[in-house]
Amino acid sequence: MRIAAVTLAALALPTVPAAAQSSFTVESNERTLSATPVAAFQEPWAMTFLPDGALLVTEKPGTLQLVTQDGEKTAVSGVPEVAYGGQGGLGDVVPHPDFVENDVVYLSYAEPGEGGTRGAAVARATLARGDGSPALENLEVVWRQQPKVSGSGHYSHRLAFAPDGEALFITSGDRQKQTPAQDMQQALGKIIRLDPDGSVPDDNPFQDAGELARSFWSVGHRNMLGIAFDAEDRLWAIEMGPRGGDEINLIEAGENYGWPVVSNGRNYSGADIPDHATRPEFAAPEASWTPVISPAGLVIYSGDMFADWQGNALTGGLSSRALVRIDLGEQDDGTMAAEIERFDMGARIREVEQGPAGAVWVLEDGDGGRLLRLTPAGAG
Repeated sequence: MRIAAVTLAALALPTVPAAAQSSFTVESNERTLSATPVAAFQEPWAMTFLPDGALLVTEKPGTLQLVTQDGEKTAVSGVPEVAYGGQGGLGDVVPHPDFVENDVVYLSYAEPGEGGTRGAAVARATLARGDGSPALENLEVVWRQQPKVSGSGHYSHRLAFAPDGEALFITSGDRQKQTPAQDMQQALGKIIRLDPDGSVPDDNPFQDAGELARSFWSVGHRNMLGIAFDAEDRLWAIEMGPRGGDEINLIEAGENYGWPVVSNGRNYSGADIPDHATRPEFAAPEASWTPVISPAGLVIYSGDMFADWQGNALTGGLSSRALVRIDLGEQDDGTMAAEIERFDMGARIREVEQGPAGAVWVLEDGDGGRLLRLTPAGAG
């Protein structure tokens, strides 16, 4: 995500609200971090930093909060109605690459369809903040997951802009239907690439596979809850496997990542799924996890506060209740990723972002989930 330079005021360390719990420490087998609670939310799902250092935080029931770095929250009006339930509701939020000039933000969310069906959607709107009552104006839907289906799981709907700002990438989960991930007539189990206005670029890889497939960048995915570009402009996505087989993938245009034909996990019924190694025609993950970590959120760290983390990926862990650090360099086995550190957070972690001063910010999952600022222990 590209953001403009922040002001000096935005770089100031936040103070902890008087009502918040005091700072505490979290540990890996290598180091200790200081965790400072900043605010608490109702089922927080995603966050993003704006160029002035403020945050936007989504709450799954349908509220968007504008949050200062010292924890003051103001609800943003004009948020679209969401289909709340299960894994559905208000999802990701990112600013337009030219936010400083246009004040445009993008939101993903679950929306209702006919006959009880649901599907993910992405909208853009102008964030108006002039009178102290923030609001979304001129909201426009730029993408809808097709088809809408029954159930309320695996929307994915994570968002990332290409480093040049010219394309928007959307993770579109398999909605727990599995086989549509290999169906070029359904936008489930795919990574989508669009122009910022929602139109389809004519250089996407599946131009001759049908009108809907023209929007696909890659196929064969399950439930991708993190997507990010690294400093080399490579796209990474992290996704949940079934029983085992969580994976991080280096995403290439036109590749098929194999779900549900292959997985390094097993079906929930206990039935086996062939491993990636048995089907070399599918792109294999760069790293996988069994037992699972249940990854949620993904950021490629570039700050100075944790200088030895530069170029590493950070993801939250839901079932693992952890913050996981991943090396994205070539490994001895020829893969391009490996877990190198895990912090016991004591709570399900839904989201992770890098703050303007290089601190790591995480959101705990669930009702009362806290926004935490992580710094080296003893740094203040």
